[in-house]
Amino acid sequence: MVSRNVLRLSFAAFAALAYANPYPRAATLSWSPCNGTEVPGQVPAECSTLEVPLDYTEPGETHVLDLVRVPAPIQPSKGSIILNFGGPGGTGRDVVVQLATVLQALSGRQYDLLSFDPRGTSGSRLQFNCLDNDFDGLSLVLGLSPANESEGSLGRIWAQGTITADTCLRTQNKTGSLISTAFTARDIMQIVDALQEDGMLRYWGFSYGTTLGATIAAMFPDRVERMVLDGVQNPHQYYRQQVEPEARTDADAAFSAIFTGCVAAPNKCALARDNRTAAELEREVLDFFEAVKLRPLVVQGAILDYTAIKSYFVGSLYDSSGWPALSGLVDTILTGQYESSSGVPTDPTPIRQTIILVQALAGIRCSDSEVRTETFEDFALAVQSMYESSNIMGDMLSVYATCSQWKIEPKERYTGDFNVDTKNPVLFIGNTFDGLTPLVSAKNVSSTFKGSAVLEVNGYGHSSLVIPSTCSLNKTSTYWLGGTLPEKDDLFCESDAPLYSGVTWEEIIDKYYGANSTTRSKRTPFKRSIPVSPKIGYPIVPHPVNLPW
Repeated sequence: MVSRNVLRLSFAAFAALAYANPYPRAATLSWSPCNGTEVPGQVPAECSTLEVPLDYTEPGETHVLDLVRVPAPIQPSKGSIILNFGGPGGTGRDVVVQLATVLQALSGRQYDLLSFDPRGTSGSRLQFNCLDNDFDGLSLVLGLSPANESEGSLGRIWAQGTITADTCLRTQNKTGSLISTAFTARDIMQIVDALQEDGMLRYWGFSYGTTLGATIAAMFPDRVERMVLDGVQNPHQYYRQQVEPEARTDADAAFSAIFTGCVAAPNKCALARDNRTAAELEREVLDFFEAVKLRPLVVQGAILDYTAIKSYFVGSLYDSSGWPALSGLVDTILTGQYESSSGVPTDPTPIRQTIILVQALAGIRCSDSEVRTETFEDFALAVQSMYESSNIMGDMLSVYATCSQWKIEPKERYTGDFNVDTKNPVLFIGNTFDGLTPLVSAKNVSSTFKGSAVLEVNGYGHSSLVIPSTCSLNKTSTYWLGGTLPEKDDLFCESDAPLYSGVTWEEIIDKYYGANSTTRSKRTPFKRSIPVSPKIGYPIVPHPVNLPW
């Protein structure tokens, strides 16, 4: 059973009131070199801690934030940029170190990069964990399947949501009330005060991190010095709608590009054989989805079913650099050129990580949501818009079933609007085809942020971090260094990495800054792809920089 469980995990990973602040100004932070075990990485990193209010509505207990800072290559720095990489439920300290090379280049190499693990996440001292044992955790994870897997799947998802909501109320009622986005926004402003720089916020958010950023901007508009929101989630739907159909707007187009890109680069795509068209390749894969519903395969000792194979493709929508490897995997399966009993990894670490991620996602996301549904029938009616929004991702509904039945109310939920007039303008960034946070969301949110602009990056994947582009590097770093938004007729960037080309950020950064630059980080080049099993090459869990909601 372990082998099947590991393969199915990939889907599971997918699967304010303005209070007067009664607290004194935060103390100055004290930085020292990080413990390499706690924050592994190859760039110089400094760590510190900050004590903040546990409950901003009731002075008393405190909560400790663990912070990590990657100093700017060019000193003295212009200040600190606080980053959040998405989720909700994703960590920050490990990711900022991992992605430091690209983030430094995109910010002009003159800012310190700072992140932390938000309330409820696995690295936080306020971890949201409703379950007492691994067995219950595994049951939770395996209960998260696409709603179209079988006739009874939607009902099963609803039932699992009932169990999760009831269990979390029983075991995590207090913690669950203290992990909302509004409280995390206040934590970030506590960090700004503790930095004792200029009292202004410089913030960079990706995916759910854009909702967090929009919330901070709405709560503290006069404190915004710079803000980049990249891979934009629509906070209106996040907070106030039962489901988020807008988020799936470009998913099917991104999925189709796997095949159009394949046909355009036949020497680099294993699926491009027999002169088949992109439409024929896509149809073969969609037919395969349906076939394994009724007849799952046994591939190298593991069951490959609808949940697993669809998860591989959904995971690939994060980053098109993984498409050559995906095409090789799928071609091997479709042509039957695999062994049936070679075994799969049995490392339990991905299982435990996924269990925690799933719970953190539910705890934060459901606390923020205003919408509850009493009956399965009402929920089934509401999710029709999701089915209509996308064939490839419209049946990913588990978190919505849980949130519809959530019973823990947060101490603070942001309930204002997002008609925001920030002290300085915000830069939004959206890819032309992002299967998880579409360009239309960036435009919709920007329309309510006075003076903001949307930079479109012409490529495929989730946030501009996965699209190497000299143009976006130039425009993003220009904004960070001088606060200047691109002109209205200059808000479009081409990718320097055509599909299946293998072009990396390292090449772009070396060309832009110079390969021998003394400010270049001595870090393994950034190139994200779907993590794979070392034995069989199967994607296991998508990179936790961004979790699907």
